Amino acid sequence: MKVYNLKCEHEHAFEGWFSSEDDFLRQSGEGLIACPLCASCKVVRMPSAPRLNLGATQAPGAAPSGAQPTPEQRQALLLSAIRQIIAITEDVGERFAEEARRIHHHEAPDRAIRGVASLQECEALVDEGIEVAAFPLPDALKQPMH
Repeated sequence: MKVYNLKCEHEHAFEGWFSSEDDFLRQSGEGLIACPLCASCKVVRMPSAPRLNLGATQAPGAAPSGAQPTPEQRQALLLSAIRQIIAITEDVGERFAEEARRIHHHEAPDRAIRGVASLQECEALVDEGIEVAAFPLPDALKQPMH
């Protein structure tokens, strides 16, 4: 398995896992590799160093204690949070406001949902005492992840 550091035309950095160098070249040549944030298929391979485990006690990629995370670390944290949200919520699409009300009034099973609602619909839900949080998801992350 080959793990490559990739970057799209918009400077979003991410990893790609490939069975071989030839597999990477084939997928790249066919435009099959897309940025998980913006879905751009204009992706280039970045230089990478081997990863060595020298017994460090902090998580790989974590900022040293008290240091600000790098843009790459912030992006990785954001992607991780988005993936967790997607994993633990049900997508109800355009029915978000309706389903949130049904859950609030115990007319539907209590569960975490995500979907699409207008600003006015969200404000109405809040006025009714229903908690909502706006969290825009990049279109590329709404698709199944491999």
